[in-house]
Amino acid sequence: MAAKKTFVLRLDEDVYKALERWAVDEFRSVNGQIEWLIDASLKKAGRKKEGKEKPKDESGSEE
Repeated sequence: MAAKKTFVLRLDEDVYKALERWAVDEFRSVNGQIEWLIDASLKKAGRKKEGKEKPKDESGSEE
């Protein structure tokens, strides 16, 4: 599993509350909901392949 990058995200309070309600409705945390939204958007835009890719080591070869 790839390591996750941590960063700060600033959201308007109303946006956060709406996101929080949506996350609860789908039995996710707010963080999980944000990850799901980004993943779905990347796939829809054709910027992420469907399914799991094999991780590559630092030399660029597949493990």
